Amino acid sequence: MRPAAFLAAALAWFGRYGTQGFALSIFLGLALPELAAAARPALPVTIFCFTTVVFMRLDIGVTLRLLRRPAKLAASVLWLLAGPVLLIGVALSLVGRGNLDPGIVLGLAIMAAAPPIMSSPAVAILYGFEPSLIIAGVVVATIASPITAPLLAELIAGAAVPLDRWVLTLRLLVFIGGGMAVAAAIRLWLGFPRIKAMKAHLDGFGMLTYVVFAIAAMDGVTAAALGDPGLVLAVLASVFAVAAAGLASGLMVLWRLPAAERFMISYGTGQRNMGLLVAALGAGVSPKTYLFFALAQFPIYLLPWLLRGVAARIRRREAGQDCGRRPGRLNRPP
Repeated sequence: MRPAAFLAAALAWFGRYGTQGFALSIFLGLALPELAAAARPALPVTIFCFTTVVFMRLDIGVTLRLLRRPAKLAASVLWLLAGPVLLIGVALSLVGRGNLDPGIVLGLAIMAAAPPIMSSPAVAILYGFEPSLIIAGVVVATIASPITAPLLAELIAGAAVPLDRWVLTLRLLVFIGGGMAVAAAIRLWLGFPRIKAMKAHLDGFGMLTYVVFAIAAMDGVTAAALGDPGLVLAVLASVFAVAAAGLASGLMVLWRLPAAERFMISYGTGQRNMGLLVAALGAGVSPKTYLFFALAQFPIYLLPWLLRGVAARIRRREAGQDCGRRPGRLNRPP
């Protein structure tokens, strides 16, 4: 087999084992801390790749159809932006910012302010759901994030955690605008029909990128777990709580959406692209904030695997409803 053909086949194979790859990659970084430390400089590159691939695969026609009837998209984007801020803001008000380490407060602020994770559409595809709404929601929220994220992070962090909002805005513009520019160049070069035909290979490339990201994100986590297990357990509990609260609250608030779309928007509510802001902040991220960001990857990487059964039930129920709507022999009145 030629090298190019072998690489294409390997990427397609890798893309078929998405949920397992998500779950295993994070433990690989924990088991190999030296590899995690070596991979950490690649974090900004992987985030740029996430952004580029999502914009590259965006179906403009589907997005325009959603914009012609904007109520559903507007409600989804509004909840994707406001939901985490409300949930984390209320939790911080109850606990009190002064009772928490400033690095943990900044981690919570970044989680609240960040757009949904770029892998949300990939998870929808892995589950067999139609991904148009979650893709559009992620894209709109990500495009808006250079304006919204610094404001929301400053709002949640409060005066105890100073942030240079304008520097963060500029860096986010470079990240997101650069990804959009590269995606546009690739679309012009290959054409969108060819990009659609490369679905399996792009799924595999995305999974490979997520694996590298997960390994890099685990830098220092193993040492922290051995040195301060109480802190690690407390942060793990909080990030899983945010993920669960985001999922549950979205399912309740967005009750008018179809089940699969409601599930994926709710999933994105609790799973945030913290890496985008961490990469933009750079040296401004303290060790405890980075630890919070690293531990926040656990629900991101484990929930696609853990929620497979729920997604399968939603898919079967929607398939049954679709069959019930089709005219046929079994649906005719006696």
